[in-house]
Amino acid sequence: MTKSSAAPLLDTRALNRATLDRQLLLRRSPLSAADAVRHLLGLQAQNVRPPYYALAARLDGFAPERLSALMAAREAVRIVTLRSTIHTHTAEDCLTLRPLVQPARDRELTNFRTGLAGVDLDRLAALARELVEAEPRTMAQLREALGTEWPDADPQSLGVAARCRLPLVQVTPRGLWGRSGQVALTTAEHWLGRPAEPAPAPDAVVLRYLAAFGPASVKDMQTWAGLTRLKEAFERLRPRLLTFRDPNGVELFDLPDAPRPDPGTPAPPRFLPEFDNLLLAHADRTRVIPAEYWGRSWQRNQAHRTLLVDGFLAGLWKLDGDSLVIEPFGTLTKAQREDVTAEGARMLATMHPGTSYDIRFGTVVRR
Repeated sequence: MTKSSAAPLLDTRALNRATLDRQLLLRRSPLSAADAVRHLLGLQAQNVRPPYYALAARLDGFAPERLSALMAAREAVRIVTLRSTIHTHTAEDCLTLRPLVQPARDRELTNFRTGLAGVDLDRLAALARELVEAEPRTMAQLREALGTEWPDADPQSLGVAARCRLPLVQVTPRGLWGRSGQVALTTAEHWLGRPAEPAPAPDAVVLRYLAAFGPASVKDMQTWAGLTRLKEAFERLRPRLLTFRDPNGVELFDLPDAPRPDPGTPAPPRFLPEFDNLLLAHADRTRVIPAEYWGRSWQRNQAHRTLLVDGFLAGLWKLDGDSLVIEPFGTLTKAQREDVTAEGARMLATMHPGTSYDIRFGTVVRR
């Protein structure tokens, strides 16, 4: 008998409720915005608004200005980290998680080696650092400046190389609530006024990942982080962890004292932003996305805002003029529609106070 076959089974609903609890989506949390961003190991942030909507779905008494104030005070930043995507992290996590994923950023550069032929990457990193620390630069400005040094190189590849070799943060006002600003970059060390920390041991981040996303497999965490070769860290931690198996027999790890609620625990509706962590943090996403709805939360490389009903992906939503339009994938019961409407009104009051919106259900989205 293998280790995984001997481990207790966690069915899909059990995994769903455990993950929702860790993600602060089973009930609203009293955590501060800073503590929530830290607990969640960052918030997916390709666009400016998703981190704000993500916290609105998770925190009791949240107001967008609370996260915006952290950004303005340089206590939180926007930076490319996990999966080579932009995340909002606390300053402390920015300075540690970016070094952790640096090997993945180095591997990413191999895809651009043709456009970087003849480019000394160490020299490029030093020059790019000098440029952005003298004053924040847009990526176009940075590419142009680097192009004077390497005129035969591909400009796009030069910009990617700078982003991969350096921890470049987006300076404010970009990322502030209710403000606008182009993407201008400087180094995390320069913006935060202190040096980067050594990369944390993978073991420490495994424990934090399980606290926010568990129970989870090795492959789940590798998908979340965009890293490989994490199995050794899980094996070192095995004596400190519990093990389970999912319905497919995959071994899952978890913290002994982490919450694993009864599968029958009610899960209220939640309005999530595009690219929410919940939908991207596992290799097997059936704990949140029913098989029949796979692929409906995005189109090409653009994700949609998603609706959870009973803890699972159940539809899309959008703000269309003065209306909140809810597009379920299937038929909702009268009670579910009432609960979704009430949650929609609460979300609107949090994110857009003083603005009047109609709430209506659009055509059921079927495929």
